[in-house]
Amino acid sequence: MTLIDRLARFLLPAMPADDIGDFPFVASDVALYRRALHGDRGAIDAQTWDDMLLPQYSAQLARGTSILGQQELHRRLHAPDDGGAPVAASAARVRTLVADGGQRARLLTACEGLRRADREVSETLFGAALAPTPRWAPYLPWLPVAFLLSAVLALVSGFLPLWGVTLGLWLSLSLVQMRFGEAAAEWGRILKTLQQMLRAHTLLAKLDVAMTSDLGGDAARAGKVNRGIGQSPLTHLPGVREYGDWLWLMNIRHYFKSREVVRANLDLLRASFQRVAALEADLALARHLAQTPRYCWAARGADVALDHAVHPLLAEPAPLSFALGRQGAFVSGQNGIGKSTLLRTVGLNLIVARAFGFGYADAAVTPAQPVYSSMQNEDALEGGESLYIAELRRAQELLALADEAPAIFIIDEIFRGTNHLESISAAAAVLHTLSASGRVIVSSHNLVLAPLLGGALAPWCVGRVDGALRLAPGVLKETNGIALLAARGFDAGISAKALRVHAWLSDYMAHPLDCEAVLAV
Repeated sequence: MTLIDRLARFLLPAMPADDIGDFPFVASDVALYRRALHGDRGAIDAQTWDDMLLPQYSAQLARGTSILGQQELHRRLHAPDDGGAPVAASAARVRTLVADGGQRARLLTACEGLRRADREVSETLFGAALAPTPRWAPYLPWLPVAFLLSAVLALVSGFLPLWGVTLGLWLSLSLVQMRFGEAAAEWGRILKTLQQMLRAHTLLAKLDVAMTSDLGGDAARAGKVNRGIGQSPLTHLPGVREYGDWLWLMNIRHYFKSREVVRANLDLLRASFQRVAALEADLALARHLAQTPRYCWAARGADVALDHAVHPLLAEPAPLSFALGRQGAFVSGQNGIGKSTLLRTVGLNLIVARAFGFGYADAAVTPAQPVYSSMQNEDALEGGESLYIAELRRAQELLALADEAPAIFIIDEIFRGTNHLESISAAAAVLHTLSASGRVIVSSHNLVLAPLLGGALAPWCVGRVDGALRLAPGVLKETNGIALLAARGFDAGISAKALRVHAWLSDYMAHPLDCEAVLAV
């Protein structure tokens, strides 16, 4: 072990394993890195993130992962298509790590210190430039000296005006501490995360592993920067820190000095963040897949094909196969059969395959197109927005996104917030327009939409065959909405009345003629 290694271990000593914990970072902190690189636009938006249950899915992936790895996973899920090369490179690393548990364990050990970080640093590294150091900062070391000297001279000489100078210098020390003390303390938390990152950089570079070889070229510089932003070990002695801060302004002086070190080495720190975060994200994916019973490596293609796909958040998922060509899909099925689960399963698999290169299926072919959804529109009482207004707002957002680039749109029960006829009319118009520039997967109980949109959306029906869920071409034949009245304890008279009204409506609206011609005008 070299002298530099000994000093590095002294400055950042190893801590017991039980000291490591996962800090509960808020969603806005996790999103900062992605926003710094890509802004607010990406391959999914905020509503799709919630509709597809991605907060819960991300939490599952991020177990045992530091804020750096969490931010990189979040960035990949949102990132626009980049040609597939970075995803393919990451997938190759993840495959190696899944197959080699020993290598995975060594890399995890080198990265474990990152989980002690309780402050995110991407905003510091990739956000706005650090404020310049005040011009008077280099003179700070002389302020405590002047204070002590004036106090000694006042005591020795008894010259009263000197006590005024001493008091003024003491007030100056206090004012500097009050002005910058909190900023220095917060900066100290940032530095601890940076030090753990640089320490992981150095430890990873020492491993004889191909996927960390790119860290070796600047590992020595990373160690030097680590020492440059660290504080003297003497500051950890009892009482020394308080004395050094309030009398000698050690915390403020270190604050300004370390900021200059960070500013001068921003290129290294950014590169270190990106490489360490990417490796930790790959480790998280490998650990996840090693515990996942059903997954496959997805092939990129123009069509969508998922063979026995499942949703990873379900404890006992029912596998379903789903195929989608250039045409979209209209999905029907009885109440409670699992149409919404199907949409979420397809949507999440498409998002995960684009971001990470794998899917939760026996086989998968997926396009690199972005995915946008409309599944959880609700009344917004505080903003005075009714359900229908919320649905209209979301439909406008989807139409605007369709104008920008081809995408896949996943929609569940469109326009529930208005009457039946207007719901069908508005839904047909919006879905027909969306399908002209993208691919639409929609589920609805308004079965008349199937013939209306027959030229744009292929009809599929979810049902049970021998107790298992199956997708078959066609539209639902036997509905169960009225049957559920009796099953839920409604009076038989209610069910009878409902059946009479249903029979009349079915006769009135049966056999639509030339439905598609209405939209073609």
